[in-house]
Amino acid sequence: MAADGRMRLVLWDIDHTLIESRGMGRSVYARVFPEVTGQSLRELAPVHGRTELDIMHDTLRLHEIEPTERITTRLAAALAEGFRAAVGELAERGTVLPGVWQALDALAAEPDMHQSVLSGNTADVARTKLEAFGLERYLDLPAGAYGDDHRERAELVTIARDRVARQFGTTVPAERIVLIGDTPHDVDVALSAGTHIVAVATGEYSVDDLRAAGAESPLEDLTSLSRLRRALNGDTGGHIR
Repeated sequence: MAADGRMRLVLWDIDHTLIESRGMGRSVYARVFPEVTGQSLRELAPVHGRTELDIMHDTLRLHEIEPTERITTRLAAALAEGFRAAVGELAERGTVLPGVWQALDALAAEPDMHQSVLSGNTADVARTKLEAFGLERYLDLPAGAYGDDHRERAELVTIARDRVARQFGTTVPAERIVLIGDTPHDVDVALSAGTHIVAVATGEYSVDDLRAAGAESPLEDLTSLSRLRRALNGDTGGHIR
């Protein structure tokens, strides 16, 4: 992998892009929320494309609980422990989405490509989810950015760039960064940060939804490696040189 100006940085979303956890997030929330707050989980704030800090903040508000740093820290720790305890259930209940293995493997073979994550999950939960399916070996997790780094997802690109710069001693230009994700939030983040986006309609949003959000040519899924390569090289998405 080229640790110089030739480096290309790919930042993967996790949920509905790499894996489908089939409701595990809500299940774990329901298990740990009473331990932290003393209340049953009545309602979970919308989660798609958002950071965990943002989700926790709004979920606590829905229960008329002030989202202080102390309680969000406790809730994040409880969620991390809850996912670790349920990792076997996650592996059995969830799945790696079609085409993901071949995509990660193909990009890992490219010497100028560096793969990490930009995820709304906390760092601990992200690691547990990826390790449940063996995907972590393809991804430089310390270089990624997570939902407990900042409440605003748009800030995560800068955080990931800074971590890569500290690790390799070089700053990757925005035009050599690609986000791969499944929500309009991912598209918004890429557009605001000046990076490229490969949007995939593998979650709650259709190709038309993603196109309306600003993605040039969203992919139906990751099953076509040739289409993914074209997207990464600018023929149907972001252009990297």
